[in-house]
Amino acid sequence: MTTSHLHPPGAMSGELNVPMGSPAPGGSERCPDGGGMDYRDWVRRSYLELVSSNHHSAQALSWRKLYLSRAKLKASSRTSALLSGFAMVAMVEVQLEMKYDYPPALLIGFSVCTTVLVAVHLFALLISTCILPNVEAVSNIHNLNSVSESPHERMHHYIELAWGFSTALGILLFLAEVVLLCWIKFLPVDSSKPRKASAGSSGWNAALASTIIMVPVGVIFVVFTIHFYRSLVRHKTERHHQEIEELHKIKIQLDGHERGLLTV
Repeated sequence: MTTSHLHPPGAMSGELNVPMGSPAPGGSERCPDGGGMDYRDWVRRSYLELVSSNHHSAQALSWRKLYLSRAKLKASSRTSALLSGFAMVAMVEVQLEMKYDYPPALLIGFSVCTTVLVAVHLFALLISTCILPNVEAVSNIHNLNSVSESPHERMHHYIELAWGFSTALGILLFLAEVVLLCWIKFLPVDSSKPRKASAGSSGWNAALASTIIMVPVGVIFVVFTIHFYRSLVRHKTERHHQEIEELHKIKIQLDGHERGLLTV
């Protein structure tokens, strides 16, 4: 037994964060022959447990990022496939009145909006289709160390790009598509002059009503999107501050354990 070099009960409590008046380390782990764990072994075991817990915390953070990336890719693929399909159906099924003289700007705007909408959603769908199988393959492996094989960290910018195209830009374009479709569909209805738009017709009023309704909806959507992303960034910033504080506490504990080993 190397008990001759043990310090007094309160000498090392400030460095090792051992509570005052606590029993001697390893005092409850006695061997059957009456021997026990000495101070050096206890400090070494505590140090290894602390390093191991820190390693598992880093792995848990990587797994959370992997699951978040997988959820974003799945949501982007579903939303993009749905909205791009609706846009294509709207463009194919719309029936233009051949006897009505549509404003050229309206037809050009509808064509450009539909094309950009489908292109944006298909681009987001392409990114999700290429990255999602690789993330799914790693997430189905029940091994903590396999998280490093996933490409979600390297492809983080592409995942965020697909998420933004599918949710923010894609939905805004879809709202604009609905407004333009209402104008094309209702403008020729009950027009006094077949080859000229009439401001007092019921079709004009119906298209104008849809525009008046959709403009506040678009503004609310933009405000909600900005508020949501600001709240999300604020939450991530607070979480990062908490993680930095936890790492600082771990550093203090590790420094205390190293000083304890040097003292022993």
